[in-house]
Amino acid sequence: MLGMEQKDVLQAMRRDHAAELKLAAERLEGTAKHTNIIASPVLSEMTGHQVFLKPENLQVTGSFKIRGAYNKISSLTNEELERGIVTASAGNHAQGVAYAARERGAKATICMAQSTPPLKVDATKAYGADVVLHGNLFDEAAAYAIELSQRDGLTYVPPFDDYEVLCGQGTVAMEILDDVPDVTDIVVPLGGGGLGAGVALAVKMFRPEVRVIGAIPEGSPAFKRSFEAGRVMAADRVITSAEGVAVKRPGDLTFALLNEFLDDLVEVSERDINEMILLMLEKHKMVVEAAGAVALAAVEHLNLRSRKFAAAEGDHVVVPIISGGNIDTVTIGAVIQKGMIARGRIMNFEVELPDTPGQLVKVATILARERANVIALDHDQFKASGHYTNSVSLGVTVETNGPDHIERIIQALCEEGYTPKRIY
Repeated sequence: MLGMEQKDVLQAMRRDHAAELKLAAERLEGTAKHTNIIASPVLSEMTGHQVFLKPENLQVTGSFKIRGAYNKISSLTNEELERGIVTASAGNHAQGVAYAARERGAKATICMAQSTPPLKVDATKAYGADVVLHGNLFDEAAAYAIELSQRDGLTYVPPFDDYEVLCGQGTVAMEILDDVPDVTDIVVPLGGGGLGAGVALAVKMFRPEVRVIGAIPEGSPAFKRSFEAGRVMAADRVITSAEGVAVKRPGDLTFALLNEFLDDLVEVSERDINEMILLMLEKHKMVVEAAGAVALAAVEHLNLRSRKFAAAEGDHVVVPIISGGNIDTVTIGAVIQKGMIARGRIMNFEVELPDTPGQLVKVATILARERANVIALDHDQFKASGHYTNSVSLGVTVETNGPDHIERIIQALCEEGYTPKRIY
């Protein structure tokens, strides 16, 4: 994928950032929501810091991306709009561009990777844009969008590597600085770096003592590699459930700004991400997509001891940015199930029974006595270890109250002469 020209990066770095950020905030007035800060007792308790959430999952179109897309499209001339707009997106930028294009009466074509969740594809079409699915990763879709813009004379709206786009995203930080005056740390997920660069730029322009911490999934290491090398480095491969931050090559301008203004970088695991999606559902009644959970998961891993001006541990006021909430129901279902298994709330085991009447009732009675709620039973005569043995394989999925309860159930089955084999 083509990067930004070095001269354009340098030119953007020299612009009047404070004025441009304020202009972005004015343009977004009445279009983007000023999302209200939410205190998080559960995360505060878990981390020992005061944690407040910036819920951009509750933003128009379900993510912060409307900010950058709308700011960029507001800055285009009528002639540029009339040619039609093309962009590439992992999903959320698409909806932002489609929404903003509709507001300004422009035709939008969006290139998305074939792996984009159907929810994001359908939502983009609903705002009146044409969607072209191309390639397996975001970067392949982006290369195709640039090709289309050159072939058909369309105006290309970059998803993150663009000054107007990242200034729009920076308005998230301006709201945090207004709403949480004593904030000490802002945590932001990094994919292409548009949100991170915009947030870091705004913070360092208006409140430079506040730390900006980037968060990435372990499976999307491009920014880590780039910071280590001191220049933009593409990741060899990207493997993460957080498609919103699954970008192989960061932006040139976003990297230049983050390299200068970002204070720290934290990596989180896929398990951390899933745990946070579940925690937000349970404790905050909020739907958060995987990319949005990346910043939340990072809050547990912050190294804040190097702070100069915080008198004590408890003085940290941390605001993670929940970047979006566009997650499809199939993924939520899988996350809930994985989370339940990890917490010992669901168990699956197999046990071989003698092929004689009454055995199933006997196992069911033991489970009932141990108060294990049966979710599924698979009674299979053909699955037993030896086809010619006189036994039957029984697969059982039960709802449980945690690891101790599981131990008791297994123990009770063993005491009755069975040898259960736990699958998960």
